[in-house]
Formats: sequence, structure tokens, C-alpha cells
Amino acid sequence: MAFDDIIPIDALLGKPKDPQYEDNTGGKQRKKKVDREAMQSAIMRIPRMDVRVARDLIDIGIKEIYELQGRSAESLMEEIKELKPETPDYRLAYLRMGIYFSENNPPEASKLHPSIWQDI
Repeated sequence: MAFDDIIPIDALLGKPKDPQYEDNTGGKQRKKKVDREAMQSAIMRIPRMDVRVARDLIDIGIKEIYELQGRSAESLMEEIKELKPETPDYRLAYLRMGIYFSENNPPEASKLHPSIWQDI
């Protein structure tokens, strides 16, 4: 049994850097940024809620699910677009779903998917 069969030599000595596989950040790999505040917010308790939509709601001052009750998804989207004009329109479906979730107790599981709210 050879030494290479037990522990790969690259694991001991470190693999030589191949310029073909280095990224353009100088060889350092960066972690993807995670929005921890949005991930830990109450809004994320809504099933299938997108983190970016939760961030948008936090940015306009909505931090709790009950604050969505009685609101219009279109008016929320207008507020979000005032802050971030580049916000994509697909997020409107998530807003509608979140409002449905906040107003119905218990909500129907079949209506807790953003594709249901796409063309209403």
C-alpha cells in the first residue's frame, strides 16, 4: 500500500494554485452576503417568502406580519419602488401572498405559493 493511497499528497502539501481556476478577486473567495436581519424577521415566518421581499418590507418600515393586514399590495409596491426604483415586478405576488397570510387564520395551504398570486 502506497502513501498516496492513504492520504492524498495534495491534502498534505496543499494543491498548487492554478491560475486558470483563480477568480478575479485576487485569489480570495468571498462568501455570499447574507441579509441576517431579513432572514430573522417575523416576515420570514410566511411560508415561501422571499428574503429580498422581506428586506423590502423592512426598508419601508414593516417588521411584523400583522402590519400587512388591510394593506394593498400595489400601494406597498409603490412605496418600495420609491426607495428602490429597480425593484422587479415579480415581488408583487409575494406581497399579495403575505397580505393573504396575515389576514387569514388559518390560511389555506394551496394559496401559500407566489405563483397563485401572479396574475390577480
